[in-house]
Amino acid sequence: MEATALAYFGAGLSIGLGALGTGIGMGFMVGKTVEGIARQPEAAGLLRTTMIIGIAFIEALALYALVISFLLTFK
Repeated sequence: MEATALAYFGAGLSIGLGALGTGIGMGFMVGKTVEGIARQPEAAGLLRTTMIIGIAFIEALALYALVISFLLTFK
């Protein structure tokens, strides 16, 4: 295989696995937060804030995968 073909394959693989992993992570986090709010409604504000900060960190991983994908595509 040519190096260009491998770069395109790596770009697709990086963004695909990055999106899959972050999607699973966000879904698990939101589900557990909703479960926590249902169990203890008075802690909803703290749980929601912590969830949003966690989602921001998880989303950063997806952006890193996107940057790697762009670097491999346009090298």
